[in-house]
Amino acid sequence: MLMVISPAKTLDYSSAPVTERHTLPEHLDHAAELVAQLRELSPAQIAQLMSLSDKLAGLNAARYAEWSLAFTPANAKQALLAFRGDVYTGLDADSFDADDFDFAQQHLRILSGLYGVLRPLDLMQAYRLEMGTKLANPRGKDLYAFWGERINAWLDAALDAQGDRVLLNLASNEYFSAVRRKTLDARILDTEFRDLKNGQYKIISFHAKKARGLMARYVIKHRLRAPEALKGFDLVGYRYSAEHSGADKLVFLREHGED
Repeated sequence: MLMVISPAKTLDYSSAPVTERHTLPEHLDHAAELVAQLRELSPAQIAQLMSLSDKLAGLNAARYAEWSLAFTPANAKQALLAFRGDVYTGLDADSFDADDFDFAQQHLRILSGLYGVLRPLDLMQAYRLEMGTKLANPRGKDLYAFWGERINAWLDAALDAQGDRVLLNLASNEYFSAVRRKTLDARILDTEFRDLKNGQYKIISFHAKKARGLMARYVIKHRLRAPEALKGFDLVGYRYSAEHSGADKLVFLREHGED
């Protein structure tokens, strides 16, 4: 079983990584194409393209200028440890041991607007480029066109290494839309986390994002490989709902938050 998650806008390059182990991203030539194009944009153009403040636009213009293909632990950090945010709070990779990282490296992938697909221990230089960004490029009108079928091909290779063809979707709609669902040779399991609010179960973004990270952590910590075992997820008060779920959609409900 292979899991996919989204990246985060918040990055942490100030704290030391909890492991020295690292790998290099496998598709840096494509990232380099995008960086070369982004370097041509002024901070004002970046601000308009990404709806950023002047301060953030300036920060990211500097990031693109400093981006270099010589990825080392001195100028980059493992992706799973560099990203921060709700999903990564739930994952809590800083508490992983060596065996956890081994399992995650094989069974977890991070979808990325700049890097396409990242493994957890892949070194990553800082960036901001959301998958939904309408960056016109030689391959098409946006990043979905830029990546085309490439993300499918890379996920397909990772699925081959699993010994099965099961993909657990823990990514946001924005990022999973980069996966060509109809042409990927895999059983795709979607997830949904709902909280009780005003008498109804609703998806609350903050809680749902953290729950997706918690689910990934649950799989990693329990070394889960069988889809049926996912129904046992019960962290922070969530429970599997057979009534709301379908054959390839797992819905988890929670009455009272335990965050």
